[in-house]
Amino acid sequence: MRLSRDELRAAYEAACRREIEALKPGNVHLFADGHRMSAKQFLDSAEVSSGPLTDPSLPVGRRILEAVRATRQAVDTNTNLGILLLCAPLIRAAEMAGDPRKNLGKVLDGLDMEDTAAVFEAIVLASPGGLGSADTHDVREKPTAGLLEAMQEAAGRDRIACQYVTRYDDVFSVGLPALDKALARGQGGMWPAILAYMAFLSGFPDSHVARIHGNEEAARVREQATAVRAALKKKGDEEARIALLMEFDRSLKARSVNPGTSADLTVATLLVHSLRLNLHNDSVDA
Repeated sequence: MRLSRDELRAAYEAACRREIEALKPGNVHLFADGHRMSAKQFLDSAEVSSGPLTDPSLPVGRRILEAVRATRQAVDTNTNLGILLLCAPLIRAAEMAGDPRKNLGKVLDGLDMEDTAAVFEAIVLASPGGLGSADTHDVREKPTAGLLEAMQEAAGRDRIACQYVTRYDDVFSVGLPALDKALARGQGGMWPAILAYMAFLSGFPDSHVARIHGNEEAARVREQATAVRAALKKKGDEEARIALLMEFDRSLKARSVNPGTSADLTVATLLVHSLRLNLHNDSVDA
């Protein structure tokens, strides 16, 4: 079964909303703004970007570019480049009949030079923090290879690029298991999203933090996240868990540390979970 555009749009917006509603230390969320950005800007970005991102007439690269343009027009800052880069191939795969994960591989393998050019333009337009130059596949220059090759070159330093190369291995092997485990244990509300986020943040150095603050700080944040994640498991009281997360949140924001890659991967995880659930329900109904 394949999902309709309305179903895809709703799933994407819901994933973005659930991520913002979750108390993710260091990132923007409903409990606290940060980094000169507000939760409302992220919610508005989700709403305006969902149209181009689910437009079946557009190739993947063009969807990303048009979604960045819509976001820039609405909030005039980069709130969602990583989200768009991750979600566009997932949405395109969900439009196809057959196994969603196999379809994702087909989508990624099918990205061409036009996709590369559109994504390069989107990255320059979004102007993400820490964007520098590269010896090969520099986004400010005309592309000379397909998007997958460009992502391969960046994969060692950018965890979002790495997803293109590994077929979203972090989402499927880190984020989804953490989310599913939380749900199986009866965790409700924002907690499955929080626990997926903490699995990413403690699982590897956040590449956005590394790009802005260096590898040493990224490693430090990972160590702190590991300790906080372990402490969360020992606290059964929600108020105490929230207090622990808020303390970590204030510490990170005081250092201007924003683990944006972990947050983007969390949105992708929430989207995959929603798409998987919708596809299952459609199969049952059929």
